Amino acid sequence: MRANENNERLEFLGDAIIGLVVSEYLYNRFKEFPEGEMTKKRAAIVCESSLAFAARKINLGDYILLGKGEEATGGRNRDSILADAFEALAGAIFIDGGLNSTRNYLLGMFEEEVIYAISKGNLFIDYKTELQEVLQKKGKPKIEYNVEKEVGPDHNKKFYMNVIVENKIIGSGMGRNKKEAEQMAAKQALIRIGEENEQ
Repeated sequence: MRANENNERLEFLGDAIIGLVVSEYLYNRFKEFPEGEMTKKRAAIVCESSLAFAARKINLGDYILLGKGEEATGGRNRDSILADAFEALAGAIFIDGGLNSTRNYLLGMFEEEVIYAISKGNLFIDYKTELQEVLQKKGKPKIEYNVEKEVGPDHNKKFYMNVIVENKIIGSGMGRNKKEAEQMAAKQALIRIGEENEQ
């Protein structure tokens, strides 16, 4: 692709491929779901916010070619641009490596989120609230969120956040703003707590 071309054709293909992979996954993994339930879950998973979330996981915004106007107004962190870029990436992986490669890549990105979210009934839950409730039940209500470091220029900053309970780091996360970093740290803490409970 030449630098002056856009990604719209790849976005079109990627959108269809992501929909197919998620549909197939839901069909095979959740055999108790009727058609209507699978349709609702797919719509929650294959949406702008979830695709943008996946794009941020791999810092995709750092590699997008933007016009000066979009660059100046924070386009690299806009959900719509990131979601489109992730669709284009999925389309490119499909063209380059076929369906199996694309399926493996997408499930590697999404499966953990999907399983956790379906168990809770929705996709992008408020991890901070969830963590607060879990810890209160354990008698540990005091939670602190501390910025470990900030990286990058003001228009493209990344925040690294720790969540601390009883002077111990129980989760860490990265985000493009403090709120997102706190959510990611809380999410990691919840996953760790879940793993400890299973042991």
